[in-house]
Amino acid sequence: MRVDAPTCAPDERLREVRARLGEWDTCFVLDADGVVLGRLGRSALRSDEDVSAQEAMTNGPGTIRPSARLEWCVDRMRTRDLSNLPVTSSDGRFLGLLTREGAERALHGA
Repeated sequence: MRVDAPTCAPDERLREVRARLGEWDTCFVLDADGVVLGRLGRSALRSDEDVSAQEAMTNGPGTIRPSARLEWCVDRMRTRDLSNLPVTSSDGRFLGLLTREGAERALHGA
């Protein structure tokens, strides 16, 4: 799980978010308590619009818990053609990002 995945506040402007993303093509929108509200994906981040993260985000992305079985997570990402899944606590707080590449590597012992 990557704990360095980018996050932002709902009121941050996309211009500000894009400026600090570096290699990332996604950003998770969190409330003041660290609860996941939404996700900024490639299309939102590539947009020329300078709206708030809340206006541009996709609401309520699917998440997994740290206790989820790795095999199940990989299967879910393959089935849904996802490159990653956000990991949250039972109360919705963002903990990190499980990447498909990293999960497959760990599952196959590479």
